[in-house]
Amino acid sequence: MAGAAVVLALLLGLRAWVAEPVAVDSDSMAPTLPPGSVAFVLKPAPAWFGVHRGDLVVLESPLDGSTIIKRVVALGGQTVAVDDAILLVDGIAPPEPYVDHSTIDGTHFIPTKVPPGEVFVMGDNRERSIDSRDFGSVPLEDIRGIVIRP
Repeated sequence: MAGAAVVLALLLGLRAWVAEPVAVDSDSMAPTLPPGSVAFVLKPAPAWFGVHRGDLVVLESPLDGSTIIKRVVALGGQTVAVDDAILLVDGIAPPEPYVDHSTIDGTHFIPTKVPPGEVFVMGDNRERSIDSRDFGSVPLEDIRGIVIRP
């Protein structure tokens, strides 16, 4: 009986401080993370490894406090823009094979410099995502963890 309690305590500790499953309930990250899928989040990853462009991160939405998953597209000090649905980081279009550009023709976002210590996040389903284009860049300390690729 005591052994089961120790195992349960270890599992709860792992979930609280190391890794946690997060249910995907919107299509903002499709096709990478379709609705109904589960992503596993490594909570200490930002502190251990830093946050990099391309990382999928978990944070609370600045708009409603819900848990959201987004892709880091620009880091502090970089300038981000969207010109006719094409993401530009410091004036260069990075490769984004996970984005279906045919669904987002005609969208624009004026060039914006990301403040130091913050990141700019966007969903892979750009047409349906509420992201930094809506709520601004996100302080690094607000990132709860990095998604371990499914």
